[in-house]
Formats: sequence, C-alpha cells, structure tokens
Amino acid sequence: MASSSSRMLAAAVLALLFVGAMCEAPVTFTVEKGSDEKNLALSIKYNKEGDSMAEVELKEHGSNEWLALKKNGDGVWEIKSDKPLKGPFNFRFVSEKGMRNVFDDVVPAEFKVGTTYKPEE
Repeated sequence: MASSSSRMLAAAVLALLFVGAMCEAPVTFTVEKGSDEKNLALSIKYNKEGDSMAEVELKEHGSNEWLALKKNGDGVWEIKSDKPLKGPFNFRFVSEKGMRNVFDDVVPAEFKVGTTYKPEE
C-alpha cells in the first residue's frame, strides 16, 4: 500500500503535467501560396504572449536531417529545395525566449495551399 507522501507526490506530479499541458503555446501551420512539391511556405501562428519564433526547422518523412526554414519579409517561413520534398513533415522550433518544441507529422505530403494544420495534442 502506498504511503500518503507517495500519493501526495504522485498527485503533485500529475497536477504539474496537467498545468504544463494547459499552458503550452498553441501553434498552427498555414500553407501559403507558392507552395508546391519543391517549395513550402508557411505562416506559423505561435500564441505565446511576448514571445515569437526565432528558428524553425523541417524534417522530411524518412529523413534524419533537419532543414532550416527562412523567414521572409512578410513573416512567412520558407524552404526551397532542388528536389521534391517528402511529407508528412515534422517541425521543431526555438522561440525568442528559448521555448523549444518538436511537432511530428503536422503537414501532410498532400498538403493544400490555404489549409491550416495543427499538431495533434
């Protein structure tokens, strides 16, 4: 039988996990005009007050390599390739305040321009 201190510790850990999940900044990825099999342009909405994206990287399906996206003057993150990109795409980011996260299989291989994709919770 678990002691009362063990139960309290378990309850505290669960509470922290719950609060952490509730506080996580929501992120959405909208595929922008100009995206095709070799180019991907994304508006990335990061809802964390006082913070913004500093770096965004993409990993193609079946690859171990992370590729940097570049932010253009309109605030759209882009990657241009000489060969077709292979989705679904994973993303990782670092925010200006140091928040780091990885989202797997967010944008599908058969993405549609104008569609907004959200990571699974």
